Amino acid sequence: MKIFGKSMAEYVAFSKLFLVLIVGVGVVRLALSLGGVPNSTGKWASVTVALLIGVLYYSIRVHTSGFGSYKQLLPTLWILCTTSQVFIAAAIALAILTGKGNIFTAPEYSGGGDGKNWIHVGAHLLLGAIIAPLVSWLLGSLILFVTKKVVRTKKNSNAVAQA
Repeated sequence: MKIFGKSMAEYVAFSKLFLVLIVGVGVVRLALSLGGVPNSTGKWASVTVALLIGVLYYSIRVHTSGFGSYKQLLPTLWILCTTSQVFIAAAIALAILTGKGNIFTAPEYSGGGDGKNWIHVGAHLLLGAIIAPLVSWLLGSLILFVTKKVVRTKKNSNAVAQA
């Protein structure tokens, strides 16, 4: 199945660097929390920050690498957002199933209440697969627009040189 002319495998391969980074940061954050490190320290391992850096990176990279444009940016960011939210939902489910809270269920990171509930899991899955990718794509599209105005790709440079 192709999405905007590319297979899911192509999108995953293109996104691999930040997929690994997002999951890695999530694992570090969870491990610190489960290891007893205070949340005030563990918060510095931020999945959200890793994701936002990924949005910035791929919003530029999708054009400069010749991978695509606005259409290809959406599935790329959907994969990143969904990966981050599935990891967070799994960490929340872990807390529910074990009865042991972690940084992802702490009140300061889960809306002020006890984050060990299935509604919290569902919210991450629903918002992470629909709202977060769309918001990220809107932000990324602005970055991509500026990138297209400032940076030429090799393909465009060759066409100008040959003309």
